[in-house]
Amino acid sequence: FLNFPKSYVCYSKNMTKLKIIPLLFSIGVCFLAAAAGSAFTIGAIDTWYVTLNKPFFSPPNWVFGPVWTLLYLMMGISFYIFLNTKTNAKEKRLGLSLFYVQLALNALWSILFFGLKSQIAAFIGIILLWLAIFLTIRSFLQISKGAGWLLIPYLAWVSFATILNFSIVVLNR
Repeated sequence: FLNFPKSYVCYSKNMTKLKIIPLLFSIGVCFLAAAAGSAFTIGAIDTWYVTLNKPFFSPPNWVFGPVWTLLYLMMGISFYIFLNTKTNAKEKRLGLSLFYVQLALNALWSILFFGLKSQIAAFIGIILLWLAIFLTIRSFLQISKGAGWLLIPYLAWVSFATILNFSIVVLNR
C-alpha cells in the first residue's frame, strides 16, 4: 500500500518492526476525519446544542473530547495494523473500503447533527455508521484480530451515541 524508506523503520523491545511514518499516516487519516467533523461541531456546542433537551444519561460536554480522541487514536492504530497485515488483495480492498466508508460516515454525522442541525438525518446517519463499523470490524477480524479488537470500543461508543441521538430526537420533537 505505502512504500516508505527503511530509515523510517524502528524496532520495539521485542524487535517487531514498527514503521513510524506509516503509523503516523494511519493515525493522521483518522484525525483528519475528526477535524472535518469537529469543524461543524465546535460552533454548535455552546449555542445550539445547549438548547436541546437531552436524556438524563447524556454525558457532560467535556467527556466527548477525550473519548473521541482515544477512539480516533485506536482507529488509527487499527488501520495501521490492518495495512501491515499480509492478506490477499481482495480481502485488503474490502477492509480498506469499509474502513474509509465508516470514517466518512463518522464525519458526516457531525455535519448532519451539528452543521445541519438535523437530529433525524443524523440518527439515520449514525445507524449507517454503526453498520459500517460492524462490517469493518468483521472484515478486520478475519485478517488481524488486533486490528479488529481495537475497533470494539468505537462500536460500543457509537452504540451509546445512537441511543443518545434517538433520545434527543424524541425529546425535541
